[in-house]
Amino acid sequence: MKQPWRAKAACNGLDPTIFYPHSDEDEDATDAKSVCAVCSVQNECLEHALGFREKEGIWGGATERERRRIIRQRRRAAYAAAGRRSA
Repeated sequence: MKQPWRAKAACNGLDPTIFYPHSDEDEDATDAKSVCAVCSVQNECLEHALGFREKEGIWGGATERERRRIIRQRRRAAYAAAGRRSA
């Protein structure tokens, strides 16, 4: 699977362990999130993680808990939009 955005990622070449903190707490994710905050492909990375349901690590500046929340919000919004269209 080609992911050309990865070559442009700010994390490219960094120690990957910072993106896999011991817990899902914000304090443990600070280093990774600071890298993601200045990354030019942050959105592509996040969308990849959401699409492939990445279970671990910081992707696109989001922890696994934050990604689950984004998915729930998107589902609710899609469900609400579908309900409005059928009414």
